[in-house]
Formats: sequence, structure tokens, C-alpha cells
Amino acid sequence: MARESIEVLKECEAFLEGHFLLSSGRHSGAYCQMAYLQQYPDKCAEVMAHVAEKLKDTDVDVIVGPAMGGIVYAYELGRQLGKRAIFTERVDNVMTLKRFAIHPGERCIIAEDVVTTGVSSLETKRVIEEAGGICLGITCVVDRTRPEAPSPLPILASALKLDLPNYAPEECPICKEGKLPLVHLGSRKMKEAAKQTL
Repeated sequence: MARESIEVLKECEAFLEGHFLLSSGRHSGAYCQMAYLQQYPDKCAEVMAHVAEKLKDTDVDVIVGPAMGGIVYAYELGRQLGKRAIFTERVDNVMTLKRFAIHPGERCIIAEDVVTTGVSSLETKRVIEEAGGICLGITCVVDRTRPEAPSPLPILASALKLDLPNYAPEECPICKEGKLPLVHLGSRKMKEAAKQTL
């Protein structure tokens, strides 16, 4: 019987608790450090099998992983589905398709590590569409979206749905308590627009 994805994340110490600054600019008491899962290819494959199973009947040509967080998950999802896997990357802080090509009409799925607001995926969607591809939506290991702030792109499949509250900095109860320092573990440079996301 397949293990629950949260068990695997905890085993890898990829699920952390504390006081974290998310790449959206919001604060949270929990953080998924997905690079820790990537250390263990067998565990990564185990978690991504949950996503691949949900997508087995989806008509898709290319899995696109935004660098850095989505590269390994795009590769593993592509491997399990038997599809081509590529990645986008930032050049002068602008998401681009530097090394690969998407051919007009190719059906693409974005593979992310964690989706909280979905704002990051919009940049990859733009890249796909500028190349003539069709963006079907997002897959991710962890879906952290909230009903009051849904992703702007459909989330087609995730390994895990976590209902973990996150807060605007001025409303953060952990900040108000003042006991835990704010830690930023992400790699994306925050933008003012992302900070204003609901």
C-alpha cells in the first residue's frame, strides 16, 4: 500500500514548522523545504507517483518545470508518464525558455514543488504561450492554495493538499507573538506585485 505523501516529507525533513517568509511575501508557521525531498530519488519517485496516477489519462505532450524548484519534479513526472520534460529559467530575473523549445500546439503542464498563490506559475504560462504551446494547468507536490485565494491556473493534480494558514506580514500572529525569528528559505527574488497578492 502506498504511503501518504506527508509521511514521506516528514521522513525527509522536508516539512518544517516555525516562522517562515514565503516567496509570495506572506508568512507561515509551516514550510515545505522541497529540496530535502529531492535528495532521495526513490522517495521523490514515490511522492510523484501519486501525481502521475491522477494524470495518466491526460492528453499532454510536455512537462515544464520552472527553475529551480520545478526541475526535478518535471523530470520525474515526465519519466513516469513517458513524456518530454523541460524547464524554464530566469535570465535577468525574467522567466524564459533558454535551452529548450515548445512547438506550436504542444499541450503543456507546469510542474511545481509548492503552490501557495500560483503567481509564479503565471510567468511559466506566459513563456509556454509565447512559444505557441497550450498551458493546461499546474501539477505540484504540495498544494497550499486557499479557497479565498485560489490559484489563477487550474491545479490538475497534487501529491498533497495542505491547509496551512499564511498571513500578510502586518497580520501575522507569529510576528505579534515575537518569539520566533522570521526565516526565508526560498530562492525566488520577491517582487512588489507578489507581496500584494491576496
